Amino acid sequence: MRMKLLMAAAALALSATLSACGPAPKPAEHTLTYASPYPPSHPFSRADQEWMADVEKASGGRIAFRPYWSGALLSSDMSMEEIRHGVADIGLITPIYAKGGAHLLRVQSGFYGGVRDIAEQIAVYDCLSARFPGFDKELHGLHVLAVQGGNFPGVLTRTRPIRHLEDFRGLRLRAQSDAVDVLKQLGADPVNMPMSEVYSALAKGVIDGVVAPADTIKSLHFSEVAKHFTAIRFSRGAYPARAVSDQAWRRLPADLQRLLITSRKDWEAALNRELLKAEAGGIAFGKTDGVDFSPLPAIEQARFDRLYNADAFGQAQRLSEVGIDGVPVFRAAQHLITTGTAQQCAPTENRP
Repeated sequence: MRMKLLMAAAALALSATLSACGPAPKPAEHTLTYASPYPPSHPFSRADQEWMADVEKASGGRIAFRPYWSGALLSSDMSMEEIRHGVADIGLITPIYAKGGAHLLRVQSGFYGGVRDIAEQIAVYDCLSARFPGFDKELHGLHVLAVQGGNFPGVLTRTRPIRHLEDFRGLRLRAQSDAVDVLKQLGADPVNMPMSEVYSALAKGVIDGVVAPADTIKSLHFSEVAKHFTAIRFSRGAYPARAVSDQAWRRLPADLQRLLITSRKDWEAALNRELLKAEAGGIAFGKTDGVDFSPLPAIEQARFDRLYNADAFGQAQRLSEVGIDGVPVFRAAQHLITTGTAQQCAPTENRP
């Protein structure tokens, strides 16, 4: 009898505890995996986490995300193929590093000479993407969820600063693909490697420096292995940077697809905020950590800009070797930038 009373009391106590806690939350209808080659503390990842939290809330708990960071699922140079084939449902894609199948997406990022800021980078990309079918062709099997611009790169070097364009001669530099040829013209030895491999290459002396924005001084710890930052302005463009696979997309009902489409601008705004904050933080951190900052003389910057745009036009012409007419894309980008009309032509409705 005593045992039965104890068991009844325990049952009542458990029932009271469960009632106080409330009903267990319903499991999400759709759990989507998200993958990135960056750690969760990186500025990109902080924006990604903000977006995921916003979408989960806006969906009323119908969508949940399971993130995988630091390259656990996704690589930099094969990310588009990996998302297409379901390695993750959604992920950070980097067509600028793709080894194949993204010729136009990679090269067009160098067509933005004279672009003013991140917002204009994205607006120009949207205009070009809406006008030229080649963009969507290279994105087959993917639905773009965010386009990413970026802070303007400078050059961070290990042991000696760049004061004039002649100082590039002999330097082995990691650079994005759109800058490779112009750096070769200046006598440098550029290599294109994923940013995740740069710290090790700098530390080992495999490369002498990196073309990168100032935020990397802190976010990727580059101040530990390089001490000179030259604020030469590489006019960079935007590119599709977050995407969901078509197979994952088709599993979602129409209202949740619509939610992901309309959340695009929020994701891009979060990325922009994190990028600008990271740039200011990188400069401040670098100054306290022994990094020497120096501008490039205006006459040298103007000379570099001419070389950069001339090279971009040459890259546009060479796309014909892979069956792509890149010259109209280059001319359209330059027209949008010189006339300042990108915001007027960019689609107001986000496309999947």
